[in-house]
Amino acid sequence: MRRTAFSFQLSAFSANVCRHILHFLKADSRQLKATPGFTLIELLVVTAILTIVSGVVLANNGRFGGLILLENLAYDVALSIRQAQIYGISVRQFGSGNFDVGYGMHFSIGSPATYVLFADAVSGNGIYDGCPTEAMCELVESTDIERGYHIADLCAAGSGSEAETCGLSELDLFFKRPEPDAYISANGVSGVANPAALNARGRIVLESPRGDRTSVVVEATGQIAIQYL
Repeated sequence: MRRTAFSFQLSAFSANVCRHILHFLKADSRQLKATPGFTLIELLVVTAILTIVSGVVLANNGRFGGLILLENLAYDVALSIRQAQIYGISVRQFGSGNFDVGYGMHFSIGSPATYVLFADAVSGNGIYDGCPTEAMCELVESTDIERGYHIADLCAAGSGSEAETCGLSELDLFFKRPEPDAYISANGVSGVANPAALNARGRIVLESPRGDRTSVVVEATGQIAIQYL
């Protein structure tokens, strides 16, 4: 009798639990059916907002990447100038047994996507004379600037003057031992042959395809710096 009563009570309890579960499921189903969904206008508004936000993010990401490449270009140019300075004040052979030669960097608006490391082995004037002949070639290394980045402007400040003159056609930075000083010549006028034409500062302005700019500044004391415009 006791076992029968216990079994009956357990069955009644199980049936009661099942009824409660079924009631909960039915109520939850009714609640889901009563909940309204998104309208077409709401979906279109959300899609438009996501499209605008994605466009802004992608645009800013592209500009940020362009600025990073422009900064890397400025550092590459600065390192090339430093390399010319190191070559100029060290005993580095150029050609066949020529150890007494200075080195420099040549920038030209006529070739805005190229800059040149040269050895002043032809005339000793501190500017790049190119390669008149194969035997009289001052070219050490030519570097191409890619992806639409380029030299946008060349500037120089005369000795004792803070004001810069921009729009130069050429800029030559020359180094020769024993001092790390830079001989800065503008527009193909040699500051080595004519000290009055030497400049106190030279600036190479670099530009990205988006129009962002930065510059590499070289002082006559040999200091090299990057300045953001």
